[in-house]
Amino acid sequence: MSFDEMDVDTIWQDGEFVDWDDAQIHVLSHGLHYGTGIFEGVRCYDTEKGPAIFRWDEHLDRFYQSGQPYNMEIPYSREELTEATLELVRRQGLESCYIRPIAFYGYDSLGVSPRDCPVEVAIAAWPWGAYLGEEALERGVDVMVSSWRKHASSQIPTNAKTTGLYVNSLLAGEEARRNGYAEAIVLNKEGNVAEGPGENIFLVRDGEIYTPGLSQSILDGITRQTAITLARERGYTVHDDVSISRGELNTADELFFTGSAAEVTPIRKVDNVVIGDGSRGPVTEELQQAFFDLVERRTDDHEEWFTYVE
Repeated sequence: MSFDEMDVDTIWQDGEFVDWDDAQIHVLSHGLHYGTGIFEGVRCYDTEKGPAIFRWDEHLDRFYQSGQPYNMEIPYSREELTEATLELVRRQGLESCYIRPIAFYGYDSLGVSPRDCPVEVAIAAWPWGAYLGEEALERGVDVMVSSWRKHASSQIPTNAKTTGLYVNSLLAGEEARRNGYAEAIVLNKEGNVAEGPGENIFLVRDGEIYTPGLSQSILDGITRQTAITLARERGYTVHDDVSISRGELNTADELFFTGSAAEVTPIRKVDNVVIGDGSRGPVTEELQQAFFDLVERRTDDHEEWFTYVE
């Protein structure tokens, strides 16, 4: 669904609420030319207690941390960004939505150094369903291993959620879709599994769970952290600091993606090789159910992870 088809009309931009169509930047903004921006993707869920933003504090932590390698100081406090986001959801009457805070170097000069450019900040929120489709949550998705490699953390900080870095994700994802797959898996420069274009990846083998460690050039996803916690609470052994070879994908009992957009999505095939029995596996199903029970507040667990829109 395009934005023009959505019932949204307001964006918070640099301290003010503006009409959706009036949220604009200059074409010579530094971030547009050099990818010098940072962002977050956050889910707000419809619960019995009203709309609730999931793990907002952790997303804010990463938002501010992502700016540090670029000497980007966010000119608003955590409290200001929190209140702006809550009010944005209220004003638009959204019960569940996707929230996108973004900060970038704006308009002043256009040398590679952004030292004279202001840091501009905006927040948008809109309704967004399952990222890879509702059917994918149950049936799983077919993916391919991309020919594009993930950049190494020695080249660009991989644990900063930077706008420019998602060119890498776009190339991998579009390659997959051109070849008839729903999504890609990206290998790191050593040829080991890193992540999806916008997701972390988990492997299940003999009842234990494995996911690439931070040294594998991945983003430390907040849904990744959530899945690890939920799995350990349910008695699973989780190896969260491993390297996974490409070949291990094909012999896994189960594979699944996690991400704020993708939530918990099973992987059915890799390069047309069927994973497990070709359907959502029991471990994936249990963790997926636990995740949705949690975020939709059918359980009182981890109340500290929710910021309610009141």
